[in-house]
This record gives sequence, structure tokens and C-alpha cells, in this order.
Amino acid sequence: MTEIPYQLFATKTDRRLPGGQMIEATSRTISGPAQPSAETQSQRTEQLMATAREFEAVFVGQMLNYSGLTDAISGDSGFGGDAFSSMLTEQYASELIENGGFGLAEDIYQQLLQKEKNNATDAAY
Repeated sequence: MTEIPYQLFATKTDRRLPGGQMIEATSRTISGPAQPSAETQSQRTEQLMATAREFEAVFVGQMLNYSGLTDAISGDSGFGGDAFSSMLTEQYASELIENGGFGLAEDIYQQLLQKEKNNATDAAY
């Protein structure tokens, strides 16, 4: 879970009570979330895009599994063939994503980015 930084401001003021007695009062204000640095924001967007690509790769891998590709590759080669064909299908999915994929990663990234902005806005209130 990402921690959202907040800023705490303290203000000291002198107050005079009825009767002339002076007291020192401190008020605290929380302002937030603090604006992340450009470098932190850039790292976060890269992290969101990597997550979106990973999700698309898993999704495409599942599609390939259900399409029968895994069974076609393994054929009658036993347990070792099943394990190998599963890894090969995962590799095919990764290669598909690295070469453009189906465009799901960009849509997922936009959704994650919007969700993060909404969470930051909600946290500010």
C-alpha cells in the first residue's frame, strides 16, 4: 500500500484572556496530500504501466491456455510435456505483449491511473 504524505503546519499565537492574562495557543493544520515530486510521480506511472502489462500478459496466457494451445503443444508427452507447454504458453503471451499485445495494457493503465487520482482526491477530503 502506498503511503500518501501529508504536511502538518503548526501556528503559535499569543492570546489575551479577559482580565489581561496572556496565554500561548498552538493550532495545528493538516494539509495534504503533499504533492509528490516529479521523479516519484514518474516512477509511479512506470510502475502502473508495468502492472498493466503484467496483467495483460496473464490474461493473454489464460486465453491461450483455454484456446487449446497448451494441449496442442504437449500432445501425448506426459507430465513433462504439460509443464513445458505451460511455460511455453506463458512465454508466447509475454512475447505477444512485448510486441504490442492487444492494447489492453494501455486501457488498464488508464483505469489504474484514474483510480489512483480518485483515491488521492478522496484522501484530501
